[in-house]
Amino acid sequence: MGTPCHFALFDLQPSFRLDLDQLAVRYRELARAVHPDRFADADAREQRVALEKSASLNEAYQTLKNAPQRARYLLALSGPELPLEVTVHDPDFLMQQIQLREELEELQDADDIEGVLQFKRQLKVASDELNESFAVCWDDPARRDEAERLMRRMQFLDKLSHEVRQLEERLDD
Repeated sequence: MGTPCHFALFDLQPSFRLDLDQLAVRYRELARAVHPDRFADADAREQRVALEKSASLNEAYQTLKNAPQRARYLLALSGPELPLEVTVHDPDFLMQQIQLREELEELQDADDIEGVLQFKRQLKVASDELNESFAVCWDDPARRDEAERLMRRMQFLDKLSHEVRQLEERLDD
């Protein structure tokens, strides 16, 4: 692998459980050291290297600070590359997705900001539970299918949470 592991950039062992505050502090320290402005007087090669290091650091940070992206990254480190789009063969989860989407549409149609806040809290609880389940099984080869299934659920809830934040902003205006 040509680029260093995202975890190695931050002097961390690959793990799903991370101290995100500590990660942010370390990111800021490293970002200052490789910021392209520090290399304004350097030759073109040094400037390019600084820019590449800065871009790698930003990509690593964005991946590690987001639980579903971190989960996908860990699975990619430990096994075959995962397809970005995949058919989910999980009827219970598909039903849950449909119900959550319908509930969100109803909240949007009703301009129900209090309902949106309640929905957001429910998503947070569900996300925390998925994160915990993933943390328990991600590095067990015998549970890889389960870890992949949980990661896909995490991605769905993350996308839904993003939509909820957008709705919340619209209703706040």
